[in-house]
Amino acid sequence: MNFLRGVMGGQPTGPQPTGAETIQKLCDRVASSTLLEDRRDAVRALKSLSKKYRVEVGNMAMDHLVRILQTDRSDTEILGYALDTLYNIVCNDEEEEPDESEEENQQKQEDDLGAQFTDKFVQEPENVTLLLTLLEEFDFHVRWPGVKLLTALLKNQCAQVQGIILVSPMGVSRLMDLLADSREVIRNDGLLLLQQLTKGNAAIQKIVAFENAFERLLDIITEEGSSDGGIVVEDCLLLLLNLLKNNSSNQNFFKEGSYIQKMKPWFEVGDDNSGWSAQKVTNLHLMLQLVRVMVSPVNSPGATASCQKAMFQCGLLQQLCTILMATGVPADILTETINTVSEVIRGSEVNQDYFASVNAPSNPPRPAIVVLLMSMVNERQPFVLRCAVLYCFQCFLYKNHKGQGEIVATLLPSTIDANSISAGQLLCGGLFSADSLSNWCAAVALAHALQDNLTQKEQLLRVQLATSLGKPPVSLLQQCTNILSQGSRVQTKVGLLMLLCTWISNCPIAVMHFLHNQDNVPFLTGQISENLGEDERLVQGLCALLLGICIYYNDNSLDNYTKEKLKQLIEKRIGKENFVEKLGFITKHELYSRAAQKPQPAFSTPEHMLFDHEFTKLVKELEGMITKAVLKSSEEEKKEEEVKKTLEQHDSIVTQYKELIREQDSQINELKEQVTLLASQNEKMQSTMTQQLSQIQQHKDQYNILKLKLGKDNQQTGNQAEAAHVNGLQPEELSQLREQLEELQRQNQLLQTQLGEKDSLITSLKAEGVSSAEGSTSEVTVLQRELELLKAQLQKQTAEVTQLQSERQELLRGSDTTAAVPGENSLYTEKIAELESRLSAQTAENQKLKAEVKTLLESQESMERDLASATSTAAIMQAEKSKLQQEVQESKKEQDDLLMLLADQDQKILSLKQRLKDLGETIEDEDDLDSKDQFDDDDDEEEEEECDE
Repeated sequence: MNFLRGVMGGQPTGPQPTGAETIQKLCDRVASSTLLEDRRDAVRALKSLSKKYRVEVGNMAMDHLVRILQTDRSDTEILGYALDTLYNIVCNDEEEEPDESEEENQQKQEDDLGAQFTDKFVQEPENVTLLLTLLEEFDFHVRWPGVKLLTALLKNQCAQVQGIILVSPMGVSRLMDLLADSREVIRNDGLLLLQQLTKGNAAIQKIVAFENAFERLLDIITEEGSSDGGIVVEDCLLLLLNLLKNNSSNQNFFKEGSYIQKMKPWFEVGDDNSGWSAQKVTNLHLMLQLVRVMVSPVNSPGATASCQKAMFQCGLLQQLCTILMATGVPADILTETINTVSEVIRGSEVNQDYFASVNAPSNPPRPAIVVLLMSMVNERQPFVLRCAVLYCFQCFLYKNHKGQGEIVATLLPSTIDANSISAGQLLCGGLFSADSLSNWCAAVALAHALQDNLTQKEQLLRVQLATSLGKPPVSLLQQCTNILSQGSRVQTKVGLLMLLCTWISNCPIAVMHFLHNQDNVPFLTGQISENLGEDERLVQGLCALLLGICIYYNDNSLDNYTKEKLKQLIEKRIGKENFVEKLGFITKHELYSRAAQKPQPAFSTPEHMLFDHEFTKLVKELEGMITKAVLKSSEEEKKEEEVKKTLEQHDSIVTQYKELIREQDSQINELKEQVTLLASQNEKMQSTMTQQLSQIQQHKDQYNILKLKLGKDNQQTGNQAEAAHVNGLQPEELSQLREQLEELQRQNQLLQTQLGEKDSLITSLKAEGVSSAEGSTSEVTVLQRELELLKAQLQKQTAEVTQLQSERQELLRGSDTTAAVPGENSLYTEKIAELESRLSAQTAENQKLKAEVKTLLESQESMERDLASATSTAAIMQAEKSKLQQEVQESKKEQDDLLMLLADQDQKILSLKQRLKDLGETIEDEDDLDSKDQFDDDDDEEEEEECDE
């Protein structure tokens, strides 16, 4: 302990040891002491020396300190000392120095030391894993220095430490638990740790997001007071930016989790906007950046569109527009709000329509677009604000043909209102003002109103401007060229040239209007041919581009300025090679590549605002086409025109054949449908015939059974009558005759029932006879047989009646011989009368049967007539089917002829295309491929039809 007193400041008795010697002795004490108290005192002493003797402690004590962390896990105090000592070794805290150069050198040396010691510590990945394990310790003196140490390690060797944490089991989850710590200092330092951890590592960002980071961070922001909160809110927002920026997976997770809706309360700014604190400005600035991350133009279009939709539906866009129109908002917040609104509405029709309806709280109310344009063309406004307004106007018109039409309409004579200021008037005022930046912004804004919109380009040609009293009005196109020829500033010239190039590109009518002014072409050729300074080279390149557009989109409607004459003029006054060289000045300019990177205009100074993002796309598209158009000779153009005409003729022929083939395909499809319908009808007829045949067979079987039964009964009755007559037993004969008559009555009733069923069957067969000709024939044949059987049965019954009559006569004779007996005579008389009545009834029934047979014969004749009609109908249908098959064969033959013809045409087209390729033209074969695919499909369809047939 005396030794420690000497180290800690006691009175030395001998020569004082150096710092390195003291640190070495302390390290030996840490390594060799068996008592925990001695090791703790030694580590505490190392901690006190670690800032002054950072190099010595780092080189000598780091391994001993790591060993303490491994072995003395039970003592939180010594763990805290060891972690603080390691933090002092690797931390690069800035120290205030009077001399700035010395401060910079000192800071650089400390950064180097921190990186060296961090590299030494993380050489063993187990050390970082050990730190993660110690973070589970709840004791404040362990957890807090552990968080600070891990944060310092990440600052010095971020990628290496991230890799170790990523592969460590539950490593990220342990760090996420820091956000739930009830001690604010640990939670706040945990936020700083997660900021360092999530920098530039998408995998860790995804893990942190799926560990419910969004929910926790938004809760912390709400608890801390949202935009009115302190530095903790700023740290949460920075961490959210790390998690969402350039990470589409986390952005989608943020949107799907309905966290966009929770951002709306952040932007609820009251009416009193005075006295904004610096922290509130910072917080709101970060919140706006967070919104922009979700709808950035660099994101995928689908993800951006869904976020824009969610922001409109939850009212976030409306809240941002409220801030936009509020008074007293700081300038930088207003600028960032304008940029945010720009990207929320960019390319979204619903959001753009809403923004067009927003009015400023003025008297009378003015549209927000007009108020913003007033700031853009006002040279007293800050430069960044004017850039933001231009970006907002561009985003409002992006893919918004309706908005473009509304802006151009404010310039047309029929819609001008003298009592109000319109967007078109502001743009024209800025276009012709004395401020070059206003000229450039107005020209670019007006060019965006014409972007990819041929209708508005033609409408803008109607705009007339009154330049001065007593002079006739001039067109807007002419006024732009007049300002160009007056020798304006470079920025103004560049803006006007970009407007003119956008205006007349892909619009032959505008080209004709531009060339109609006799001064325009000489001015352009003069600008291109002169040897101007470095600043004017860009103007020369844009003039060359404008003249090239006049050549490429020229419809040769003006005799003085046809394509050929303009090319001859270039060759004589400028030279083709010189023209192409001047045209290349545009893309070689350093500001061109900067503007081509992203849509938002981002320039450090007003002088650097020369290029627009959408214009760079136009230049990239037109440069190659104009170069080819200018370098081609007249003979090559004539050949190309001839080839184009030939190709057009061939294309028209191919189109005609395609239409013919389409018509034939439709006819074939109709024929196929008819064949399918006939086949289905045939199947139905076959099934109906089968059912009817089965029913007829059932009736035949029933009829045969009844016939056999009737024959047996008649035979038995005849035998009994003969026996009675032979034996002479007259009473028994009478009883038998009575029974026979009753049986005949029953049989007649059965026959009547059967005949009724047959009659109904014949009626149904008559109704279905036309659709089932073959079945009807067989049914008529069966009915004829049944009628013959009925006739035979009637004949048999007639014979039986005759026999009964003969028996009656015999009975009468027998009654005459027994007339002497009165009782018997009366009995015989009654029996005879009864027999006579029955015979008369039987005779009547026989007459009725004959009438029914006659009716059946008439029905048979009617059925035969229907059968003949059905047979003729079937013959007609068969003839129609043969005719359709013949037409299908003829169509196939015509298609084969057409295919042969098209093959010849394709061969000619290929030869012509080869000639074009030899001439240096690139030929696209999409139409040929389409036609070939169409013919292949037709062949396949014909083969399938043949297989079906």
